[in-house]
Amino acid sequence: MHTLVYDGTFEGLLTAVYEIYERKLYPVKLLNGEWRNSALFEEVIPIITDENRAGRVLKGLRKKLSAAGVQRLYISHMAEIAGEDCNVLGFIRHAFDSEQNIEEDYANRYVMRLSEILKMVRREKHRMEAFVRFQKLNDGTFYAAIEPDFNVLPLLIKHFKSRYADQKWMIYDIKRNYGLYYDLHDTQFIEMNFDELNKPVDVIAAYSEDEGIYQTLWKNYFNSVNIVSRKNTKLHVRHIPKRYWRHLTEKI
Repeated sequence: MHTLVYDGTFEGLLTAVYEIYERKLYPVKLLNGEWRNSALFEEVIPIITDENRAGRVLKGLRKKLSAAGVQRLYISHMAEIAGEDCNVLGFIRHAFDSEQNIEEDYANRYVMRLSEILKMVRREKHRMEAFVRFQKLNDGTFYAAIEPDFNVLPLLIKHFKSRYADQKWMIYDIKRNYGLYYDLHDTQFIEMNFDELNKPVDVIAAYSEDEGIYQTLWKNYFNSVNIVSRKNTKLHVRHIPKRYWRHLTEKI
């Protein structure tokens, strides 16, 4: 068994694929991050990300998969689901080792698993688009904190840039400690060091004077449209899981 340890980036994954074919490694296990000795007789191979090698693998994938297929592969890896690296690798190897396009080959376990991952990621993306609640800061920027199960922040760019094109905004993933900032022209990824407590969700001190009024109006609106006799808590929680509530103005 050959154990390949890479840095978790998509380019690092593609570099690992290059090494597998170049050195004819089989069987292999792919690990993200630091390796800890778990079994005897394993050959550990650290993978150093190489853009040229990664580019060659990506070029090969574009010949084997459609543009949408390559994008789905990227999204599946970007989701950062623990223990799924080997399944993503299995999908890539299946694509290279097959004569035909394998994107609809759901009899293959790797293709099927990536399809399941995509459904989970897309569901989380849609929930973020619906549940993000912005708060206006003193400098006029609208700020929102999120904690998605999967790394979907890059997938939110198109939606929010289109919907809020006339205002500056920032969406910060406090679980992964990076954010997305829009300055009325472009979006960029940012990292911020909030304070020694590391609580980026706690930005009340930076609210604008009218933010409290807006939040009160928003809560009153939800209370006014709520019909007590039709309350269905089980259905409500199914559509809006409790893990999102701490970032919803109407739930605070």
